[in-house]
Amino acid sequence: MKKINEEKLIKYLRSLILRSLTVIVLFLILAILSKSSEQYKDTIVTNLYEKHISFTTFKNLYTKYLGGIVPLDKVTPNVNPVFNEELEYTNESIYHDGVRLEVTSNYLVPIIEEGMVVYIGEKENYGNVVIIEGIDGIDIWYGNMETTTIELYDYVEKGNYLGQITDNTLYLVYEKEGKFLDYKEYLK
Repeated sequence: MKKINEEKLIKYLRSLILRSLTVIVLFLILAILSKSSEQYKDTIVTNLYEKHISFTTFKNLYTKYLGGIVPLDKVTPNVNPVFNEELEYTNESIYHDGVRLEVTSNYLVPIIEEGMVVYIGEKENYGNVVIIEGIDGIDIWYGNMETTTIELYDYVEKGNYLGQITDNTLYLVYEKEGKFLDYKEYLK
């Protein structure tokens, strides 16, 4: 039994090292290309920094070709979250590209879907905004945020605490691949 576990561990470590080396080689190739030619550099900068990077796409490609990173469900014990709330509001109305929700003053905003934080900052008509790219590739904008407990590129879980709103209004926008989606399909 002990020998089987050691063999699994060795196989897993070899796989992890191979995947890590593949990522490093890809990074080095991009670095060399950007140094060798201004045209390559402009293309890389445009596609990686100026356009929206879809972490869902990278994750799916990585999983498809290189497998998962670490089997976290086997390593991390089951832990009950401290803050696990559902979105609660008293009224909804269409607002620009999304929806305006009336909530209680000093409302603590729960995260609607798990994903990665891809933007924190000001957006016209929405105030301070946090955008989370969900694992399904849909970006959810949380507007009118006063404070937030997260940082850029954090991976966040559904139901966890996102932050507090400025007054009694929360703006939500659903977007996928640059197109705004009907909030009624997602806000239930």
